[in-house]
Amino acid sequence: MAVGTTARTGEKCPESGVWKVVGTPSTTAPIAKGNTMPPYDGKAVTWMLILLA
Repeated sequence: MAVGTTARTGEKCPESGVWKVVGTPSTTAPIAKGNTMPPYDGKAVTWMLILLA
C-alpha cells in the first residue's frame, strides 16, 4: 500500500500509518493494519493514508 491509499469507515485498515479524513472537518489518526477504520464526528468517512508507519 502507498501514501494516498483510501479506506472507508468499517473496512479493515490495509496499512499501518497516519490516516486523514478526506473532506472538512478533518482529523488525522494513527491506525494499525487490520484494525477497523473508525467513524469521524459520528459519520462514516473516507480515510486517506498520509504517512506510512
